[in-house]
Amino acid sequence: MRYLLFLSFGALSLAAPWLVGEYHLEIIILFFINLLLASSYRLLTTTGDWSLSHVVLMGVGAYATALAAKLLGWPFWLGLPLAGVAAAVIGTIIVFPLLRTRGFGFFIASFAIGEFVRLTWVKFHVPFGGPRGMINIPTPELGTIDFFFATPYYYLTFAVVGLSLWVLYRIDRAALVGDVMKAIYMDEDLARSIGIKVNRYRAIAFVTGAFFAGIAGALLAHRLGAIDPKNFDIGTMVYLVIWVVVGGTATFWGPFLGVAVMTVVFELTRPLLEWRPLLFGAILIFFLIFLPGGLESLTSRIRSWRGPKSEQPEGG
Repeated sequence: MRYLLFLSFGALSLAAPWLVGEYHLEIIILFFINLLLASSYRLLTTTGDWSLSHVVLMGVGAYATALAAKLLGWPFWLGLPLAGVAAAVIGTIIVFPLLRTRGFGFFIASFAIGEFVRLTWVKFHVPFGGPRGMINIPTPELGTIDFFFATPYYYLTFAVVGLSLWVLYRIDRAALVGDVMKAIYMDEDLARSIGIKVNRYRAIAFVTGAFFAGIAGALLAHRLGAIDPKNFDIGTMVYLVIWVVVGGTATFWGPFLGVAVMTVVFELTRPLLEWRPLLFGAILIFFLIFLPGGLESLTSRIRSWRGPKSEQPEGG
């Protein structure tokens, strides 16, 4: 059943440009970018770490590919991996002081370090453009294909995000990486007692997540054609946390549910722009209190509410 749903989703995704208008196609492009961002963030949570700097690392990738394109004349195909590497390098630098913290300390410290990185983009007009950011970021080129239009860029995004999600899925399912990270989350002291180098795997999760956040940032920068520090502030980070909380983190598929549902809610609440933060805050509180496992835990919750099936009496 899972593979059938996956194939159906893939078929619908491939046919999307012929099923929806250009506006909704742009929404789906952003959905795929956000899906990659949320899935990379979920990797961190498998070790029990919740960061407030993940969106900033996405910004590192966006600025890296923008600078490479505008100042060095690099094509998108070189800027894309550069974005991931740049985000991973910055992630490596900031993760080591963060490893000295845990829980709420990690949460707050990651916000402080992330803001330091983000405010450097605000402070320095050269080369980051200051508060106004960078504009005229070129669109990708490949022969006669013009990625300025929504349909070609949609398929580009679908391919890059699909490959990235496949790699993240393999990491999650790998016994030597994914299962070890989950063991750290379940009982860190027990994991240490059997010889697992906890901080090493926490760092691997953080840096790997940063790499794919950078890839998402590159896709966003080249689609929007302009970026500024406000694109990667705490408000955007709160949306990311809501996506992951609403979907759940127990399985790889949780972020898919969270991003899909909250994208629909986001679009439906456009007329209620001033009330949207209140609404999203209420949604976050609701899930934390009444459904802490996210939407992915809803099936098991329903089963537990219904209780075990009663046995049928024998005979007549």
